[in-house]
Amino acid sequence: MKKIIKRNLPKIIGTSLNTISFIAPKYATLKALDIFMTPRKGKILEKQNEFLNTAKQIQLDLNGTSIQTYHWPGNGKTILLAHGWESNSYRWKVLINKLQKFDYNIVALDGPAHGKSGGTQLNAILYSEFINVVANHYQPHIIIGHSVGGMASVFFQHNHQLKSLEKLVLLGAPSEFTKIFKSYVKMLKYNSKIEKGLNKIVEERFDNETAYFSSANFSKKIETEGLIIHDKEDKVIGYDEAELIARNYKNSTLKTTEGFGHGLKDDSIDDAIINFINN
Repeated sequence: MKKIIKRNLPKIIGTSLNTISFIAPKYATLKALDIFMTPRKGKILEKQNEFLNTAKQIQLDLNGTSIQTYHWPGNGKTILLAHGWESNSYRWKVLINKLQKFDYNIVALDGPAHGKSGGTQLNAILYSEFINVVANHYQPHIIIGHSVGGMASVFFQHNHQLKSLEKLVLLGAPSEFTKIFKSYVKMLKYNSKIEKGLNKIVEERFDNETAYFSSANFSKKIETEGLIIHDKEDKVIGYDEAELIARNYKNSTLKTTEGFGHGLKDDSIDDAIINFINN
């Protein structure tokens, strides 16, 4: 029964909010946006603490919201790691262990509403400001971001142009915010009232239309050397998103993989990252 409910939950939510939208369109739209930005998981599990507790843990702050950071000190260049949606800094465990062999100074952060960080919602714009706070504190030379963590890293560098940054690695990163929104609307089968309302709220909150928030467009102003890694079988963020970013991010290289999906967890991928940042 639980599996049936879970499978049909998007349809139930979509149908309910579509019905409400005819009576209270603003409420339905705000509720749809809340669902879109609220992660269902990503907090630290007990079994993950053993590894994360090997790091020095410092909490920073953005307008009263705590930002959890993990620091594995080293004498080499500083690397900042930004995880993806419904994840946390534990996702980097294998890569961190490999990077430590090269004596890198490693920092990871938990995104908004993820891991041990504060907040209840996440979006790429807010995440980019989390990254800005952490980057100002640790002054990274390299940033590695997965999924929305990659998108947020692009937004961050576009907006803040961190001078210490030498290299940027994007793993399975989305490009177009409009595409993410449309996928969400399609998944829950929202009606046109809610879809139009969502775009209007984003424009009001962030002073720009959804089309403005584009990793491809933002990367045009990034001079930092970049490595884009994306799997052709990524069912979460299509491969065409990586191609679009690569066409616009002039100082970048696109590495294509097959068979690793959106997670991109494999020794060959770790090796490609390490080779890129070592050279």
